[in-house]
Amino acid sequence: MTDVFNPAQRSAVMRAVKSKDTAPELAVRRAAHALGLRFRLHRADLPGKPDLVFPARRIALFVHGCFWHGHDCPRGARMPQTNRAYWQAKIARNMARDSLSSAALKKLGWTPRTLWECETRDPAALSRRIARLLAVSRKT
Repeated sequence: MTDVFNPAQRSAVMRAVKSKDTAPELAVRRAAHALGLRFRLHRADLPGKPDLVFPARRIALFVHGCFWHGHDCPRGARMPQTNRAYWQAKIARNMARDSLSSAALKKLGWTPRTLWECETRDPAALSRRIARLLAVSRKT
């Protein structure tokens, strides 16, 4: 199967893939804020540059796209039909980098946590998941 886009169009599509302020990340930020949590964004001084950092709790939260980081959900398990070897290697590199970042954070005394894109679809479930990950009680 050939690509449905010509090389210039494919390049434009891939350029549009963001690493910050993605829809799943924004959903997590809204839910965390609604829980009364305060956080910092994209701390470059921490390994892996976590999406949300809760300094008081020393928790670094990553919001990973299921496809890009090799989650075991249906979206993450889907592999492109073309250039399969490239994508398998790319996702494997991402997963290895994620593991190294988590290990480095632990070594610095931080607790790394991961939320997956598929977990951000239901706002109520997302709030419960964040509360569990950060061990916070919701204000009434």
